[in-house]
Amino acid sequence: MSETFTVKAEAREQVGKGAARHLRRNKMVPAVIYGDKQPPLSIAIPYKETFLKLHAGGFKTTIITIDVGGKQIRVLPKDYQLDPIKDFLIHVDFLRVSSRTVVTVEIPVHFENEDAAPGIKANDGSLNIVHHHVEVHCPAEQIPEAFTVDLTGLDIGDSIHASALKLPKGVTLTDESDFVVATIVPPMAEEVDEIEEAPETEVTAQGDESEEK
Repeated sequence: MSETFTVKAEAREQVGKGAARHLRRNKMVPAVIYGDKQPPLSIAIPYKETFLKLHAGGFKTTIITIDVGGKQIRVLPKDYQLDPIKDFLIHVDFLRVSSRTVVTVEIPVHFENEDAAPGIKANDGSLNIVHHHVEVHCPAEQIPEAFTVDLTGLDIGDSIHASALKLPKGVTLTDESDFVVATIVPPMAEEVDEIEEAPETEVTAQGDESEEK
């Protein structure tokens, strides 16, 4: 499970574009906490801290404790919005979670020991990744940080299927088929352009001949 962290937030009474712009000028990000059969709670969170956590990886699979006026609320980031032009963070949605909460999240797949895969090391093949992430159902308190696949011994033509992923207890794939996660593919054949010289042809211009009478 990803390491959790705590964020101090402020409850906000005013909502709307004007209030949101005011928050951003003060280096805060508007956000909403919803779920668990409770009314939505509008809050403001620190921009810099949140932005750094977002780009550190694993943001949407990390349980966060939000401190609002001394009240501790455990949440999971469900969505966020970036400015389409300037790419800065403009809003975050959080889902309340508890020990009973089951969530659907995407977990990254990592690959290791490429040097121990004959298809890559000895035969100049390459790893073709079909799924960089896989979607799972799991308890919110037990979200895996990542799945790791060992490539040791794999040769060209071998495939890694979903059944090879080691799922912790309580974690299930949303796709029940044994889909392909990655394959070892042969090296790309070099295309050699062969220039065929066309045989030279002799073109003779023939003029019109007129008969003298």
